[in-house]
Amino acid sequence: MQLPVTLYWQPGCTSCLRAKEFLKQNCVKFKSVNIADDVSGFKELAKHGMKSVPVLRHGNRFLYAQVLAEMADFLKIKAQISDPLPMDELAAKLDAVLAAAQGYILQLPTESLNMNLPGRKRTVRELSYHIFRIVECFIHATSGSKLEDKALNDSPRGDLSTTHDLASHGGKIAEDFRYWWANQSNLTGMETISTYFGIQSLHTVMERTTWHSAQHTRQLMMVLEKLGIDPKQPLSPASLSGLPLPTDVWDS
Repeated sequence: MQLPVTLYWQPGCTSCLRAKEFLKQNCVKFKSVNIADDVSGFKELAKHGMKSVPVLRHGNRFLYAQVLAEMADFLKIKAQISDPLPMDELAAKLDAVLAAAQGYILQLPTESLNMNLPGRKRTVRELSYHIFRIVECFIHATSGSKLEDKALNDSPRGDLSTTHDLASHGGKIAEDFRYWWANQSNLTGMETISTYFGIQSLHTVMERTTWHSAQHTRQLMMVLEKLGIDPKQPLSPASLSGLPLPTDVWDS
């Protein structure tokens, strides 16, 4: 491509890591701008009305880099992109991910909750809450609300201060998701949802919800391992197969 490609990203962002891997796998040379280190990068995005990352820039065109097929179209490249799993398989995988996340949270020492993650101003407590907030926002969006990045990244409520609090909250969200799914027999997946990265099909957003929560749950496993704690019943590659996850768990 004649014009330079720029990717704006930040550490620990699941979609950012996946976007970087996608560009490398498809031999797209790009300028990397970590907005956590380069404040001017975020200011540049803000000037063009972009409020979150990852964002691809090509000349004067910008794209929220959340959907691989949209990235390929934006860059005018041919890329091999797998079809999403059927919705019932996504639901089963998401249910398993949420159960695993609750277990990993209960393994965390309470004092570790205020520990910052590598290269990012996000605590382990915020990461734990975010896993379930992704699903909560998805459920709301299926009722007509717009899926907003700001809502996805809300801070945990003040009463969610211990590992038990966070795991119990996660259990409630998992129950809400199971109830939602049990009452969706007429869905085709082609229904549309309004999101901050455009109008998307329900199937696309459900797939993103599943792999997004799964990737952050993999990061919780990473935190446990860094603390010298073996995750109980770790999520295996087989249990996550078919999800468009990044290869890495965290930015190298």
